[in-house]
Amino acid sequence: MGQSDNRRSYQSRVHPDNFRHRPTANDAQGDPLGLGSFGDLGPGDPALSEWQAAGLELPDVPSMRAHRLQRLRSKLAEHGCAAGLFYDPMNVRYATDSTNMQIWCLHNAVRYTLVFVDGPVLVWDFHGCEHLNTHLPLVDEVRNATAYYYFATGERSEETAARWATEVDEVLRRHMGSSKRIAVDKLELHGSKALEAKGWQLYDGQMVAEQARVIKGSEEIKALRCVTHATEVAMRHMQDALVPGISEQELWAVLHRENIARGGEWIETRLLASGPRSNPWFQECSSRRVEDGDIVAFDTDLVGAWGYMCDISRTWLAGDREATGEQRELYKMAREQIAYNLDVIRPGLSFLEYSQQAFVLPEDFQANRYSVITHGVGQCDEYPSIYYPTDVAAVGYDGMIEPGMCLTVESLIGKVGGRECVKLEEQLMVTETGVEVMSRYPFEDARFGL
Repeated sequence: MGQSDNRRSYQSRVHPDNFRHRPTANDAQGDPLGLGSFGDLGPGDPALSEWQAAGLELPDVPSMRAHRLQRLRSKLAEHGCAAGLFYDPMNVRYATDSTNMQIWCLHNAVRYTLVFVDGPVLVWDFHGCEHLNTHLPLVDEVRNATAYYYFATGERSEETAARWATEVDEVLRRHMGSSKRIAVDKLELHGSKALEAKGWQLYDGQMVAEQARVIKGSEEIKALRCVTHATEVAMRHMQDALVPGISEQELWAVLHRENIARGGEWIETRLLASGPRSNPWFQECSSRRVEDGDIVAFDTDLVGAWGYMCDISRTWLAGDREATGEQRELYKMAREQIAYNLDVIRPGLSFLEYSQQAFVLPEDFQANRYSVITHGVGQCDEYPSIYYPTDVAAVGYDGMIEPGMCLTVESLIGKVGGRECVKLEEQLMVTETGVEVMSRYPFEDARFGL
């Protein structure tokens, strides 16, 4: 049965006290951005004009949504789950494209979706927000969420979770058939206990969702290309603003502004550091004023239009001074590591094989190595994480590099006790024959003597 048939058959059973989803005519053909009646949603200008000028193709959003839901349902079935209950805003969006206060909902468990392998898709949304789902044709039913996290319910959390579980149980029993196994991703303690008390067997839904998300469809790849381009336009504004005397925070704010102006959503970190604050890495941006001759290193970690991420890093030299010998050494090593590892990545290579074949850092740079050599990218940093050989025994795992994976290659070069670090990162798509490097922003090779 097609998804439109599912929607018609399940809408007649919407609970009368809950909001009923009504897809609009614009959800069908003639609406490639999938906005339905909300025509002012989507990235808009200047992004659309910039992408057109760059010859980029926009994603067909309805097709992208259908592909994602199909992948999620296939993975649920593969793991023997008849349904998945998802709270992680990334997973809710992947399944439904329903989005609402994403950052707030990352730490307030108030929005969730229930996806049946052979049945409807339900979204429970925050009080008064049901209308945010009316343009989404793959959502069959929208209900008011029952929140039971402590901020919302205090000492009544366990009691409220029991009421929540009763409602979820009723829906599950209606559509699950004989199966008792459901995938859940980020379920709070009271909720887990309450569902298990109803007899449901809980399975690792985060694994299921990440395995679905790891292979990108053709429309997702178009979205990622557009978001990468928008990020690099924002980076150009940022580099234009880089003059000695600007604070790290003022410089980082440029990236935020330009991302939002192009339909972007948020930036996951504050990873921009200058001069001595770049070593050790992971010192988030501060009020420090950039000085002439400083290294300025950053990691975009940026969630852009349609909820897709661009994760690239660059290191620039501030002001007019020539790079020092130490800066040149660090930069040369980082560029070599990036180029080498881009050469190694290919479809059919296992994670552990890639780890063993990747660039070997000299001993002086091992202690300050980055946490991974390579990781996945999609709606955020995603599966897989591929580690240095030094770290494989403790946290590594195996898998296969496959066409359709979006990955980054990472480099962080600096000596313990050194003045600065260089951070570089490229984003790529794995193809049938090799890789497509998606990030095009130029490196500052000439300024660092390369």
